[in-house]
Amino acid sequence: MHDTAKRALSLLDLTDLTDDCDAAAIEKLCAQAQTPFGTTAAICIWPRFVAQARGILGPGHAVKIATVVNFPSGDLAVANVLAETKQAIADGADEIDLVIPYRDFIAGHEGAVTDMVSAVKAVCTPPVILKTILETGELKDPALIREASDLAITAGADFIKTSTGKVSVNATLQAAEIMLNAIKASGKPVGFKPAGGVRTVTDAGEYLALAASILGEGWATPKTFRFGASGLLGDILSVLGGQAAPAAPASY
Repeated sequence: MHDTAKRALSLLDLTDLTDDCDAAAIEKLCAQAQTPFGTTAAICIWPRFVAQARGILGPGHAVKIATVVNFPSGDLAVANVLAETKQAIADGADEIDLVIPYRDFIAGHEGAVTDMVSAVKAVCTPPVILKTILETGELKDPALIREASDLAITAGADFIKTSTGKVSVNATLQAAEIMLNAIKASGKPVGFKPAGGVRTVTDAGEYLALAASILGEGWATPKTFRFGASGLLGDILSVLGGQAAPAAPASY
């Protein structure tokens, strides 16, 4: 359990996408991401706080700054999403988590996914990485989850991510299995991020075991695997510190 906790810490995108997030919460999040046991991979925050977080963490920090675009609805026009993305990168974002137009996709418009992902990828020049959020809990159908995964990968996504954390069903092992198999079939160096509902080290261990069974024991690293979570850090620290876990927050 200790080894799983240590590994999960290094793979964690410590997230605050709450509606009432403020500057004080961002300052706290940046501090929490730097623990006595090591740092999280990233923080994941609203675009309006990216400049503040960059000011706190400074350039080239071990903790990356991820932000969200077309979030959470997935309904914005490509031009608006590009404007969001460019501003976030200018403000200092290292990673862009893009919600695909999943409602259009469900309605049969596969090209909407390809157009959105490829356009945003074009402005995410290295070292900025692009994670695409499929909103698998809304897609529901395994065939749709697989098709969305394939489309995002083909269009240039660096990661495929399950969820916004803003709908009733977020990350599940079933969706994860479909997405990890899509990554394997693609043969591309694409990462995977389960988000929403991963709250304990035990939960994290289940996803890591699944990834290992499909893509190999050493596959999951910060370059290929992230957990999107707010409550997971508390359980990780309790395991690493040998203390009772605090109650995890209900969201994300």
